[in-house]
Amino acid sequence: MFGKKFSEYVRFERWILILIAAAFIIRMGVSAAGTPVNEARWVSINLVLLAGLIYCSVAVHTTGFGSYKQLFGLLLFQNVFAHTLIALGIALAVVTGIDNIYTAPEFFGGSSGRNFGHAAMHLIAGFIVPVFAWLVGSVILFATKKLKPQP
Repeated sequence: MFGKKFSEYVRFERWILILIAAAFIIRMGVSAAGTPVNEARWVSINLVLLAGLIYCSVAVHTTGFGSYKQLFGLLLFQNVFAHTLIALGIALAVVTGIDNIYTAPEFFGGSSGRNFGHAAMHLIAGFIVPVFAWLVGSVILFATKKLKPQP
């Protein structure tokens, strides 16, 4: 994909993927323990994705991993991974009939997010959000290239 192997993308951003999985597991665990949504929201996959966006936008150039198209591949992979996990959390709530942090009305416009349509929206978002993330990341990458040109 974009001149790199899938395994190279995973190796490059493995710590981000681990943090995404950890945030997902912690949020599910805290939710299952009955912690109120207001307290459980402090563990955020979106914050991990933001950190991953900033890190990848700078490191793709400074490490010599690639440029704009490799940045898109990195952001695509981390967003698809995160939104797939979220969709699985929603699907688990639908199947078990027990709400969790991902189906709370606070995160779904005030109504129950425990439905397969919500899960499907996250699967689709995993492929759309990276486009917008890439636009922001490209600005960061452009600035990085200006500040630290390759030798």
